[in-house]
Amino acid sequence: MKTGKIQWYPGHIAKAEKQLNKSLEKVDLVIEVRDARIPIATSHPHLTRWIKGKQHLLVINRQDMIGLPALKAWDKWFRNEGYKPLWCNAKDGTGIKQLQTRAIQAGTKLNERRQARGMQSRPVRALTLGFPNVGKSALINRLVRKKVVTSSRKAGVTRSLRWVRLGQHLDLLDAPGVLPPCLDDQEAALRLALCDDIGQAAYDTELVAIAFLKMLHRLEATKKAGVILEVLEQRYGLPLKRHNIDADKWLTKVAKSHTSCNKSRMAQRVLDDFRKTLLGHISLELPS
Repeated sequence: MKTGKIQWYPGHIAKAEKQLNKSLEKVDLVIEVRDARIPIATSHPHLTRWIKGKQHLLVINRQDMIGLPALKAWDKWFRNEGYKPLWCNAKDGTGIKQLQTRAIQAGTKLNERRQARGMQSRPVRALTLGFPNVGKSALINRLVRKKVVTSSRKAGVTRSLRWVRLGQHLDLLDAPGVLPPCLDDQEAALRLALCDDIGQAAYDTELVAIAFLKMLHRLEATKKAGVILEVLEQRYGLPLKRHNIDADKWLTKVAKSHTSCNKSRMAQRVLDDFRKTLLGHISLELPS
C-alpha cells in the first residue's frame, strides 16, 4: 500500500520565501536548523544558493528524540563532510549556550573585518532557516530567555519574518519554515510527514501510519528495531510480526481495542506516540 502523493506548499510559505530572498542581503550568518530524526530530509535543496558566501551554522535540534548511537554516527558523518554541527534540544535548553557563543564568535570575525575597513562595529545579523516545525522559533525563545515569537509543535505557525534583538551582539531573523515548491523525493516527504514537519493536509494519516509500521519492520536491520517492536507490542497489546508483515491488518486489529474500531484515530495515535517518543528514541535516517 502506497501513501499517495505527499505535497504541501501553502501560500504563506511562497510569500515568505519571496520576503526571505529580499532579506538575505542584510544577513551575515545563516543558522540552519534541522530535525535530528531526519537530518537529511530536512536539508533544503536551495540552501547553498541562500548561503552564497555567508557564514553558515548547522544546528540539529531535537537531539533528545534519537538515541546516543545515532547521534554519534551522524555527528561523525557531518564532521567528515566538513560541518561542525551543534546538537540542541530547544525543549530543555540543551546546546543553547553553545549556539549563542558560536553566533557571537561569527559576529566578532565580522566586526574585525569592518574595523579593518574603518567601519563601526554592529550586531551580527543571523537568519534562522529550516523546514516547518523543526524548532526555529523555540530556539530563538531559548536564546532570548523569554517567549518573543510564537512556537508550537505544529507546522506553519510562523507566517512572517521578524527581527529579534539578542543583547548588543546578535540580531536574529525568525523566518517561517520553507519547503521546496515540489517534494520530488517522496521517501523524504514521508519522513517529513512522520515527524510532523509538514502540514497534516499534505497526507493521508492512515496510509502514513501504515508506511511507518513497515518502516519499523525494515529498521530491524539496525539491531534496535527488535526493541522498538517490543515497545510497540507492549503499548498496544499486539505483536507486529517480523515476517510477512501486514501493517494494515495490525492497525485494524489494534483499533478494535483502543479506538472503538476507528482506524483513522488509531493511526493518529500511533503517529502521536512516535512524535512524543513514547515508542522509544527512533532515528528514521542513519548515515550510509
